[in-house]
Amino acid sequence: MHAPPILKLAYSSCPNDTFIFKAIAKKLIDLKKFTFDIAVDDVEALNQQAVLLTHDVTKLSFAALGSLLDRYALLRCGAALGKGCGPLMVSRPGTELEDAQKTRQAVAVPGMGTTACHLFRFFMADQYPDIDFTILPMSFEKIMPAVLDKTADVGIIIHEGRFIYQSMGLEMKADLGQWWETKTELPIPLGCIAVRRDMDQGIACEIQSLIQTSVAHAFANPDMGADYIARYAQEMDPAVIHQHIDLYVNDFSKDLGESGEQAVTAFFSYARKTGIIPETHLPLFAC
Repeated sequence: MHAPPILKLAYSSCPNDTFIFKAIAKKLIDLKKFTFDIAVDDVEALNQQAVLLTHDVTKLSFAALGSLLDRYALLRCGAALGKGCGPLMVSRPGTELEDAQKTRQAVAVPGMGTTACHLFRFFMADQYPDIDFTILPMSFEKIMPAVLDKTADVGIIIHEGRFIYQSMGLEMKADLGQWWETKTELPIPLGCIAVRRDMDQGIACEIQSLIQTSVAHAFANPDMGADYIARYAQEMDPAVIHQHIDLYVNDFSKDLGESGEQAVTAFFSYARKTGIIPETHLPLFAC
């Protein structure tokens, strides 16, 4: 008998991803014929690794996928979309965005290829087209400290940052997700799971089915594997971990569905119109 193929699977350390994949990582479900070599990393690191086709199955920001559709195709499950869950723009108390008309504003973002960065650029072009700014990419956990120590004037925060920024003495200047929802009447496409475009379609569809099984297992057994989630969480407070999962894991994680697909299409269309990502005629989905 042939040995099962070893596939390189990568996802982020954020609770929504470890929640979705814990059944696979801890072998709580039947992995069928697959063996996974699992890597856990920051989403922007995964975005960069995808340029080199490092992983067979990987978490990506939707923004990064838009530039990598020649290398990766989208799966219909495992994604992070929703309402009221987008990135926030925060600053030190008393800082006004209009101040940037006087001096160039330094804005910390969780990576140039992230959805948060794209939404920030969409928002500024729409709301503050005359404001000049410099983008400072950095790991998401460094953004709030950078704003506090004045390395950056403004920070675009994601993940559990939205639950703790006030306790760190920062204030919200804009909810980029709310802006997107008002503009498009669609959910916010944040992160997704993609497979290498050169993967056999039959295998890609089996992987998609397996991830859907893992998501279903996570919903049916939310407390099983909690130690695995806590091991990787940047914020170890169990209440924050639960808030994070409740916000980012939902029906769109089970299947994008029609509205999810419309949201992704709208996001890519917006990015192409602004020249951020290239045009392509390749199919979006692997299955």
